Amino acid sequence: MNRRQFLTAGAAVTAGALLVGRAGAEGLLKPTGPQGLIARANAALDAHRGQVPNRDIVGVADFGRHNSLPRFHLIDLHNGRLDSFLVAHGRGSDPAHTGWLQHFSNLPGSEASSEGVYLTKDIYFGAHGRSRRLAGLDPQNNQAEPRGIVVHGAWYVNPELAAKGAIGRSEGCFAFQQEQVGQIIDRLGAGRMILAMKT
Repeated sequence: MNRRQFLTAGAAVTAGALLVGRAGAEGLLKPTGPQGLIARANAALDAHRGQVPNRDIVGVADFGRHNSLPRFHLIDLHNGRLDSFLVAHGRGSDPAHTGWLQHFSNLPGSEASSEGVYLTKDIYFGAHGRSRRLAGLDPQNNQAEPRGIVVHGAWYVNPELAAKGAIGRSEGCFAFQQEQVGQIIDRLGAGRMILAMKT
């Protein structure tokens, strides 16, 4: 899918979405494309009807992509706008630090990312500054709160590291570039959905 087709599909891409690291020039989109991401988001919302009160903006983390590529997508379901960002996965999901998520885990102490649907909760100030708590709504991520899985900023998520081959790893949290995490936290206000998956 070229840029014109992408925009025609009703999605706007931030400049950061065009970043490509050493993982190669596969670009932002796989065959799912923006419409595929929207379809998956809507299906997840429908599956959790009544648990996610705000259905206007959602986050989708496509952990099937290399971590040097923007793979966390903020989607406005009202107008189809899609903005994409770098996001780290857990070190337990990628022990060799290849940049590829190898597996998910929901186990306490695993330091891995978990798949499934998350509900955004309140904001707090912690070790990583302003952050947003999450609750896991699926059996495969229902330990998110006791594990302390949240949205936060991190120094090890930045375009310079991505250009060198791979960004850093979290302990299972959705860790973003410090200069961008504020808008992600604000746009994904309480009562919205994050879907973590591997395409």
